Amino acid sequence: MIEVKNINKSFDGNTVIKNISARFDTGKTNMIIGQSGSGKTVLLKCIIGLYSADSGRVEYDGRNLTQMKMSEIRMLRREVGMLFQGSALFDSMSVLQNVLFPMEMFSDKTKTEQLERAKFCLNRVNLQEKSFVLMPSEISGGMQKRVAIARALVLQPKYLFCDEPNSGLDPKTSLIIDKLIHELTREFNITTIINSHDMNSVMEIGENIIFINNGQKAWQGSKEQIFDSQNSELEDFVFASELYKKVKISHTKKINLNFIENNENGIKNKN
Repeated sequence: MIEVKNINKSFDGNTVIKNISARFDTGKTNMIIGQSGSGKTVLLKCIIGLYSADSGRVEYDGRNLTQMKMSEIRMLRREVGMLFQGSALFDSMSVLQNVLFPMEMFSDKTKTEQLERAKFCLNRVNLQEKSFVLMPSEISGGMQKRVAIARALVLQPKYLFCDEPNSGLDPKTSLIIDKLIHELTREFNITTIINSHDMNSVMEIGENIIFINNGQKAWQGSKEQIFDSQNSELEDFVFASELYKKVKISHTKKINLNFIENNENGIKNKN
């Protein structure tokens, strides 16, 4: 579990994050959503430690990141996996070499153990062994994302950060990546935090959603609770497209029909 408590962050006198507190649960897909410029990326970077918060606390299972020494931060980094927006694979390395790289840098495993672990992670994200020798330029964007996920998991992280994991992917591949991240989060009991503005992802795997608006936490809840939210800014953001407006209307009609049906059944039972 990761908790942020009263986080504030400013740049050149401009406050970007205003007194945000939130909890990100272990074994769930936690999502930070909001419009461009809302502060969600700054919040994510404060949680990771790429930015130092002006005030407040960031706690990893009770360990206060904001008070750690550099040596302690380096140790914490070994417990963190990062899935970058553009996958950030090394062009000069094969698929297998990309996944091996973190272990070569930070693991005490033998070469044989490293190879076994790398192949296990690649197999777990459904990549076949014939693709292991290929270069990133020789595989599709969806396969590149799978390699990046395997690399993020290879050190068996307790915490996984995903920055716009579906960026540049088609809707079908995006859905596959969403489900994969969700499965792995539950399977390995990881605290996963996803920074996203993809409403398909939110509605598909959003178990714990933090909505940031103008640098403040405006709402927190699950994908199911979004439909019943009375937060006008959240509704304007989530249901901005014509498709999701229709989804909202359909959901409301279903709720009303269920309410009427339950009332009618109640009256019949009384009679």
